[in-house]
Amino acid sequence: MKLNKKGQALVEYLLIIAVISVIVVSVVKLFGGYLQDAMTKSSCKLVDKEYVEGKNPGEGTCR
Repeated sequence: MKLNKKGQALVEYLLIIAVISVIVVSVVKLFGGYLQDAMTKSSCKLVDKEYVEGKNPGEGTCR
């Protein structure tokens, strides 16, 4: 019986990790462009360049 419970706990942890992974991937997919723009804006400030917005989220550049 002890071995069965350890296996059950392992499967439960793997399922939890799988669900969390799906949620994280979905959030990054939805907001990835906005996150990329935020990082680009920060990097533009670091190199003293101007941030230029793109037509879509994630397409901004430094000039």
